[in-house]
Amino acid sequence: MKDYGVFFVTHSAHQSLSAHLAKSGVTYVLISSPPVLAVREDSGPAGSSEPSFSLQKRNFTDAHRQECLSAVESIFGVEEVIAGDFILINFFALEGWNLAELFQVRCVVAAPYVVPYSAPSSFERHFRKEFPLLYDYLQEAPSGKVCWKDVMHWMWPLFSESWGYWRSDVLHLSSIPFTDPVTSLPKWHERDPSPLLLYGFSEDIVEHPDYWPSNVRVCGFWFIPIEWQFSCQQCLQVAALDSEAHSKTEYPTCSVHVQLHSFLRTETSMPLVFVGLSSIGSMGFMQNPRAFLAVLQIVARIKNYRFILFTAGHEPLQAAVLAAATEESSSFSQRQFGEDGIILFNGRVFCFTGSIPYLWLFPKCAVAVHHGGR
Repeated sequence: MKDYGVFFVTHSAHQSLSAHLAKSGVTYVLISSPPVLAVREDSGPAGSSEPSFSLQKRNFTDAHRQECLSAVESIFGVEEVIAGDFILINFFALEGWNLAELFQVRCVVAAPYVVPYSAPSSFERHFRKEFPLLYDYLQEAPSGKVCWKDVMHWMWPLFSESWGYWRSDVLHLSSIPFTDPVTSLPKWHERDPSPLLLYGFSEDIVEHPDYWPSNVRVCGFWFIPIEWQFSCQQCLQVAALDSEAHSKTEYPTCSVHVQLHSFLRTETSMPLVFVGLSSIGSMGFMQNPRAFLAVLQIVARIKNYRFILFTAGHEPLQAAVLAAATEESSSFSQRQFGEDGIILFNGRVFCFTGSIPYLWLFPKCAVAVHHGGR
């Protein structure tokens, strides 16, 4: 990519990738906001000065969008935009779509899975009532131009009031996409091409139906380099030295992670189940980590399973693991958990704070449990 300037604009949870990206000539641009804002109820005590969750979320969103604007402005606002420049987004980064319009560059969408949400059943009826001319504009679009299929497949959230306020008040665009900012009428004189949507899976897994927009491409699976998947640099170095002597289902690790190595290589009749809930915890959806661990304990005992649990650095879950370990033994230390992990429930559940390549892990597992996000 030496002939291109490539910038990776993302939140702080991906900061560990910055060194890898730099080696590949990609500039990492940090957005300080977390990937998600944990869900909680607006149930503060009466008279409390603490802002409600809805107000916190609105303030968080405003600050996040301002950071995104500043980041993209630092990229496209310095030098003249040239043909071929584009912004690549996923379904959860719709800021990029609006910023691409602002800086008059193409926007491309890439996703490793089918769009994870559908428009409300009443969306088309309300859209047609509120914007009859725009509805006709999209329904009558020529081949290759943005059309109603694009809207229903993934673009419908762009027409929400939240994006409309930001577009008009901050970006000084029309509040509704594909309309004139002065007259609010559809841009009959200029039609944008249907946005390219790249899906990172195989048609052998998810077929490509005829009703999808014409500019959807199913590209096959995308995999990050295996060396990016190690949380431990020492394990990476050992794996690099060991790669020629071992198959991909072997598990060379550094001296610190001997327990992990032993747990994965133990030959037993008990099936191994991987559990990696990743951002579920930070999103606020794991309300009772102790109860979750108790479920694993019961299943491990009744069904004779073993589990390897990636805690993803979620502090309440890690605290629950430490508490369970304390009840079993007083010989462990918190430092040990941070470095090597902890084995619970008579050797049935291994809890690990880091990560190793799934390519190594999954061939040893009978089942993998994951919520499908980061």
